[in-house]
Amino acid sequence: MASVQVSSNASRFGQDVAIRQFQLVADEPTHLGGSDQGPTPTELVLAGLGSCKAITIKMYAERKGWPVEHVYVAAELQTVEKQSTIAVYLTLVGDLTAEQRDRLREIGDRCPVHRLLSASTPIQTVLTPAAIPSP
Repeated sequence: MASVQVSSNASRFGQDVAIRQFQLVADEPTHLGGSDQGPTPTELVLAGLGSCKAITIKMYAERKGWPVEHVYVAAELQTVEKQSTIAVYLTLVGDLTAEQRDRLREIGDRCPVHRLLSASTPIQTVLTPAAIPSP
């Protein structure tokens, strides 16, 4: 099970993010009132999608013995009239056939983050009591 902890930091919108032994900062850019101390939450989601696709493709190609030298994924959120779409641009470097390239694209679309984002995943938010500091 994947889990993260997020806590507001001293900046206006900045958030300290703890993921296993890793520490990240999420924030908003200055033109949106943030301090630009780190990627936005949306950028982190897109990074998760791109990373998941690349890892899944590399694992599959390695298992098949296919010569994938490099996987490059670019992802962007496009919103038109309140309808959001994620566009993903996949580049595969290696001596691959057209069939292998298409299969790797299909495999990337089956990565866990792609499935999560493309499904109607219920999100349940539970309000917990705040800890009251001792005087």
